[in-house]
Amino acid sequence: MNLKEKQEEIIQEFEVFDDWMEKYEYIIDLGKDLPKIIEANKTEDRLIEGCQSRVWLDSNFVDGKMHFSADSDAIITKGIIGLLIRVLDGEEPKDIATADLFFIAEIGLQEHLSPTRANGLLGMVKRLKLEAIKHISAS
Repeated sequence: MNLKEKQEEIIQEFEVFDDWMEKYEYIIDLGKDLPKIIEANKTEDRLIEGCQSRVWLDSNFVDGKMHFSADSDAIITKGIIGLLIRVLDGEEPKDIATADLFFIAEIGLQEHLSPTRANGLLGMVKRLKLEAIKHISAS
């Protein structure tokens, strides 16, 4: 499945819900499936800037593809980073760096977050893309 297909799948999943309380519950559930960062990698350099809660992101570059793991001390934030990883994990760095993450607007995520969480979402997207950019020349 490519980036576009993964995003379209998420949009379809969110269309099932009638209100944002149900969508928040779903995002929280998605956080439970998040590829967990190992405890030893919960270091200051892996913290994402701009997030109100603490979010750690680890990335690996294997066989030309990026792989991510993460964790957060906030359940909704864990779900949000989980959504982003679901879309970007296993993709080539150049595709991640230039990705139009249209699903965020399409499901109304950013507009339904508090200003601090929306800022955190932007910080997560920026960090995921920066991690990919580090490996573009190697892919």
